[in-house]
Amino acid sequence: MPRLNFGAFLAPHHPIGESPRLQFRRDLDLVEHLDRLGYDEFWCGEHHSTGWEIIASPELFLAAAAERTHRIRLGTGVISLPYHHPFNVAQRMVQLDHMSGGRAIFGSGPGALPSDAYMFGIDPLVQRDRQDESLAVIRRLLAGEPRFSYECEWFTLKDAALQLLPLQEELPCVVASMVSPSGMTLAGKHGIGILSIGSMSTAGLQALPMQWSFAEESAAKYGNRVDRRNWRILLSFHIAETREDAAREAKHGLFRWHNEYTVGTLMRPGAEAFKTPEDAVHQTAMVEGSAAVIGTPDDLVATIRQLQEVTGGFGTVIGFVHDWANPEATRRSWDLVARHVAPEINGELRAYRESQKYVIEHRESFERAGQAVMDKIMENERAVKAFREGSTAPAAIPSHHAPDLRR
Repeated sequence: MPRLNFGAFLAPHHPIGESPRLQFRRDLDLVEHLDRLGYDEFWCGEHHSTGWEIIASPELFLAAAAERTHRIRLGTGVISLPYHHPFNVAQRMVQLDHMSGGRAIFGSGPGALPSDAYMFGIDPLVQRDRQDESLAVIRRLLAGEPRFSYECEWFTLKDAALQLLPLQEELPCVVASMVSPSGMTLAGKHGIGILSIGSMSTAGLQALPMQWSFAEESAAKYGNRVDRRNWRILLSFHIAETREDAAREAKHGLFRWHNEYTVGTLMRPGAEAFKTPEDAVHQTAMVEGSAAVIGTPDDLVATIRQLQEVTGGFGTVIGFVHDWANPEATRRSWDLVARHVAPEINGELRAYRESQKYVIEHRESFERAGQAVMDKIMENERAVKAFREGSTAPAAIPSHHAPDLRR
């Protein structure tokens, strides 16, 4: 199976009550930390209301992150296209691509929060059609097509062309997908990548195999193709050395996030408040079909492998950034995923284990090395005496070929 990439998605979801300035700094610190750990991608979103999601411009945040990182790719997750003139979106993405040294990924969506659309005076019923219309225009601009004009009910272009094109030969484009088919069909129509955000719910996880079929059917209809390597699936997790530690670290933040944000602020249909922090952990991660992992690296490995089998394969697993645990435990969680989960999933440890097993099972083949050392010792009486006298004390660093002088 091809290598699975690992990334992080910052909505962000931060509890109200902390300094926004320090939250911004802590988020940038996290990107820098993930870059050092070898993560492949980092995404952040655009929101304008609810009080919990404080990044209004993903491009602005990612430009700052680009100055503090070296290799991690930086994706807008997502720019809400109905809120912007498409020419401005294209120009900002080009600038981000140059400022990041060709690490930008253009992710778009129709806008996730009804309260955002309400403030802009946008009818939610037109948001997805406007995303489609805007995306088509933006891709023409990014491709450097000759000057063209375009006029519709909500924006106008006259002899438009970008004066600067992306640094990358082809700037990667991705659309967000929830539980409905619209995101997947849009990806197929344009032949671009997918960021499955709806996978954070149980229903969303169960719908993933069918979701991919929507993308393939749409791609075939428009003469395009979609590649599973460009399919990104979002997962929520908090990882610690033991399940007990993970639950203890995450329970209070998870309890507050679900009750105050998901239920109390978004009033998401069907969501009910948890009774206790312990109940929050159990209902979120311990029941059959859970959409989150609160446990050990082995638990996350098992979940990802099951997800690969159920979906038929995808290119990147994206961890959802949250404040369930305190900053120290959160950083340690991402560290454990990089140290243990990613190398296990991608087979980086397979050859090490095979080598260890071979040495253990073929010990008799290496006895000649010890015999060679013994032969040289036995040729010199003083050496024999010295080694026999010193053999009663343990060696600080035992030699691989140290002979057994007790025989």
